[in-house]
Amino acid sequence: MFLKQQDPHRLLVGIVGVKLGDRLLQVGCAHGGRLGAIASKVGLSGRAVAVVADEPSAARARKGAADAGVLVEIEMAAPARLAFDPDSFDLVVIDDTGGLLASLGETDREGSMREALRVLRPGGRAMIVSGGASAGLFSKLFGGNAPAATAPTEGQHRLERAGFKMVRNLAEREGLVFVEGVKPRS
Repeated sequence: MFLKQQDPHRLLVGIVGVKLGDRLLQVGCAHGGRLGAIASKVGLSGRAVAVVADEPSAARARKGAADAGVLVEIEMAAPARLAFDPDSFDLVVIDDTGGLLASLGETDREGSMREALRVLRPGGRAMIVSGGASAGLFSKLFGGNAPAATAPTEGQHRLERAGFKMVRNLAEREGLVFVEGVKPRS
């Protein structure tokens, strides 16, 4: 009951839903292990790219990829100016667990959402993974309620304003909040 979970990123990989052959873009890297776990699912027939804003994030991305034994292309760039062709990716994961979006000005936050939409293929998905309220052991045992997270509502609004459709809050588990949107087909 109190033993460490075998795969600490199983929930993340399952909810993100990346699969063999996917072209994956992750924007931001607050935790290299999470990047490595997601990137490992694209296999040799897919592509994994991480866009990070600074050298510490790049170092986390390199370590996460190396620890997972996967190839991840790492680009240093602002999230509001992605140097990729339109329709280049099947899935864009925005790692906001380290406060990436909050660190940007409003114009750059909106620009990063529009860029995610631009680089996705029609029907492709974008997912914002952010930190949220986590119901800890004390709360589970004694019935306390964790405060409601504001990230899903904010993430949903950001994706909708950028033009994503079918935007929804997928889950709030293990201290993470998952919000997904789909790029319209036309």
